[in-house]
Formats: sequence, C-alpha cells, structure tokens
Amino acid sequence: MSPRSNNLEHEHRIAVYPGSFDPVTFGHLDIIRRAAKQFDQLIVAVLNNTSKRPLFSVDERKKLLADVTRDLPNVEIDSFRDLLVRYMRSRQAQVIVRGIRSVTDFEYELQMASTNRQLDEGIETVFMMTNPKYSYLSSSIVKEIAKFNGPVQDLVPPAVEAALQGKYKPSLGDFN
Repeated sequence: MSPRSNNLEHEHRIAVYPGSFDPVTFGHLDIIRRAAKQFDQLIVAVLNNTSKRPLFSVDERKKLLADVTRDLPNVEIDSFRDLLVRYMRSRQAQVIVRGIRSVTDFEYELQMASTNRQLDEGIETVFMMTNPKYSYLSSSIVKEIAKFNGPVQDLVPPAVEAALQGKYKPSLGDFN
C-alpha cells in the first residue's frame, strides 16, 4: 500500500453547535468563533424546545445569532426540533460542538454525548472549554439581570442587549 497522498481532497468537515441561545451570550460567541476555526462549516442550530417557554422566539434567536456572526463566513444559523442525531444526519454533519463551563456541565454533556454516540456511532462530540472569563455566564443569568434593568453590556453583544431592553421594560430604574 502506498502512503496517503496529500493531493487527496480533504473531507468537508461540518460541525453543529446546538443550543437554545436564549439569548446568545459572549460565552456562546467565544465557542462559535473558536469552533469556526476548527471546521469547514459550523452550523449554529437553535433548538426549538417545545417544553420550555423561551424569552425570544426561534426566529428572534436566529436573527440575533446571524447578526453577531455575520463576520464568520463559514457559520450558518439554523434551527431544529428533532433528535439532534437525526438533524446531524440531515445536514451531513460529523461533529457536535459543546461548550463546557464546569464539572457539572461536563457530567451532563458526557451523558448526552454517550447517548448520541449510542444512537449514531458516526457522530463525534467535541468539548470546548469556555474561556475562564465566561465560566460563570449563562443565558439564565443574563435574563435575570436584564429583567431587573441591570447592566448586561459585558455579557452580551450590543444587538442582544438592545433586544433584551425591548423585552424588559425598565421597572426599577437605572442600576447603580
């Protein structure tokens, strides 16, 4: 057998970063930017979870994600409401990207990765450690701060901050 030729066309590597992104935070954006460098195409897939009551509609979340990733040509924004592995197959994607903030995240994500692997052995999960400056950050925390008119400019991009302000009318005055 001859060694593999460098002239062989390399496989188009497609990854999916699934999540609720309600709303997208700087932590999410950090993972998106880093993952976009690792794959030919990164699909940021908004989960349409019918068991939750999100603040933003799926279309609003997709629009916000498209806005904050417009400078990343290999990033596509989509949504799904099926099993993730079925969605992965429909998009011919090989890798699931998941951000990890803590040991607690890892335990949950390991369980999900193992389940997805059981459902489809051809799909891998890649864990990316969150930048330490975002390790405390979650969409829930952002929504709680915004609900009480607290400062979120260091937590979310400007477009998301404006969208949060549109959802939550100032109720307690300025945060001081």
